[in-house]
Amino acid sequence: MALTDMMLAVLEESGLLALWKATSPWLALDERQLIFVIATPVFVAVTLWEYLKIRHDPRLMDSREAIRNFALGAGYQVTELLFAGLIAFPVYALCYHYRLFDLELNGFTVLLTFVGVDFCFYWMHRASHRVRWFWAAHVVHHSSERMNFSTAMRQNATNIFNGMWIFYLPLALLGLNPVWIGVAYALSLVYQFFIHTTLVGKLPRWLELVFNTPSHHRVHHGRNPGYIDRNYGGTLILWDRLFGTFVDEDAQHPPEYGITRPVRSNNLIVLWTHEYVDLFRDMAQPGGLLSRLTHLWKPPEWQRPATVKNNKETGRDNQRTSPDAERR
Repeated sequence: MALTDMMLAVLEESGLLALWKATSPWLALDERQLIFVIATPVFVAVTLWEYLKIRHDPRLMDSREAIRNFALGAGYQVTELLFAGLIAFPVYALCYHYRLFDLELNGFTVLLTFVGVDFCFYWMHRASHRVRWFWAAHVVHHSSERMNFSTAMRQNATNIFNGMWIFYLPLALLGLNPVWIGVAYALSLVYQFFIHTTLVGKLPRWLELVFNTPSHHRVHHGRNPGYIDRNYGGTLILWDRLFGTFVDEDAQHPPEYGITRPVRSNNLIVLWTHEYVDLFRDMAQPGGLLSRLTHLWKPPEWQRPATVKNNKETGRDNQRTSPDAERR
């Protein structure tokens, strides 16, 4: 008996192989996590390179915050790995089972998957700014007052529970394989890591016209009134140009990064949950059930009259005075 056969026999008798066969389908959607694992050393290397370039400017780099950003990103990846297969994959599998078309994997469907994922990302990203329930998870990504590669890792561990993955379900219903949807999504996030920097200026015009670039994404992270809720694109900037949410970076008005109500805490749990706390506090204000629940799907700046009155009485006037002043 060969040594490899002996090793396989040990595994089979241990019961681990049977356990793996039973649980591996639940992890299928997280083939994308393998992409993140492979890409992470590249992310770290590029971040270190950037750190050496800007470490002397506290406006651009804070080493403690950079480490905290990677910790936030690690929390996000852990919850995605543990729960995406349990929460999202069964729904994707159900949609794919009842798909409208049988699409073979070829060059055309690969391109279709890429464009479809990017299109859905635009609307998911737009909703994550304009629907408060989704914003409660996304806000952590915008709460840094610096723009560097580590900011890209600043993600919320609650994302998988927040339900933003539902925006990609129509692709599975059309007949695109959920595993490849996940792969395309992961590759899009890898691309987006590299647009979180101040070291790259304007790129050639044709690139700026078609793709999301560092210049475009700096606008997205700006809390300047003219920059808020703009440039939602993932890999492509075409959707913003098409749907009227594009704004070009103005050299005369450089972006001011962060949110209008800064989070005065470095605690990871607080960074992940502070907007949920505010949301549920607003929902707890007196009123009917429907008016309370309305906070979940209204924009972040929306407040019920009773809530506004209570905030003024308690000194919690949270600067939500206009659509352009609610978050950055």
